[in-house]
Amino acid sequence: MRHPILGLHHVTATVDDAQDDLNCCTDLLGLRLVKKTVNFDNPHVYHFYYGTERGVPGTIWTTFPYRHHGVRMGSKGAGQVVATSFSVPAASIGFWQRRLKERGVEAKEIKGRFGEDALGFRDPSGLNFELIGTDRDSRTPWTGGAVGAGEAIRGLHSVSMTVHSLGATKEVMTELLGYQISNEADGRTRFVAGGDKPGHAIDVIVDPDARLALNGVGTVHHVAMAISTGDEQVRMQQELLQMGLRVTDVRDRCYFTSIYFREPGGVLFEVATINPGFTIDEDLASLGEGLKLPPWEEPNRRDIETHLPAITVAGQS
Repeated sequence: MRHPILGLHHVTATVDDAQDDLNCCTDLLGLRLVKKTVNFDNPHVYHFYYGTERGVPGTIWTTFPYRHHGVRMGSKGAGQVVATSFSVPAASIGFWQRRLKERGVEAKEIKGRFGEDALGFRDPSGLNFELIGTDRDSRTPWTGGAVGAGEAIRGLHSVSMTVHSLGATKEVMTELLGYQISNEADGRTRFVAGGDKPGHAIDVIVDPDARLALNGVGTVHHVAMAISTGDEQVRMQQELLQMGLRVTDVRDRCYFTSIYFREPGGVLFEVATINPGFTIDEDLASLGEGLKLPPWEEPNRRDIETHLPAITVAGQS
């Protein structure tokens, strides 16, 4: 059976300094910090979730700031998401060019990729970001930050991942996950699920000579796709096992449940449910203000808070 992936859910990366990351995402890019929690596998490390007002799946960018934890610098390559693209109004590209230049961020113009122009730049940890200008995105942006409604990021546009060959990756994406090919050009194949608007695409770049990626600071850890229900998630888990792919058990991430597996090209995929969402433990108006821990870590709150670095979030007291 083909499983109805709804589109992107979130993208997660390993970054360096927590404060630098907050400054980039909330102040420069104008995203909302929708959840301040910890890495469930390493609770002495923050896990930041950024997005629009509610952190709707398809708008979410998340980071693990690992400075002073002995994590090596990573390198981009085959078997990895190599760029994360955000959607902005087409008419705002000039605004973003000026804004990035004023902040000392070097940006490169990307012309006409599948009919849309973009700006490429790097965040403080060396991650590749793109702002793609489009008139096809009707999602409501977060405007409580530093960027107005006419220019603000609408959410994720797409991700670009690199593999050595397309065949087996294509098979899993189309035959199991339900993706369709919407466009191809210059060694890049765009796969879409749940529609072809921003927030629904994964671009697969084939480069037989690319060196293997090395996970670490400055690299994307995984890309997550959204699925409607936990039942569908479990069915997918079973079919992945039948295909001979290694897949995790269902993991409770408090705001959704997840399974993880590596597609044949080596990229780590997550399939995450839509519910329960980020308002399960905070009111909408106060999302991102308190440090939220999973219930099993609450007895360790004092120790965890002692080990986390002090941070300041723009707009919060």
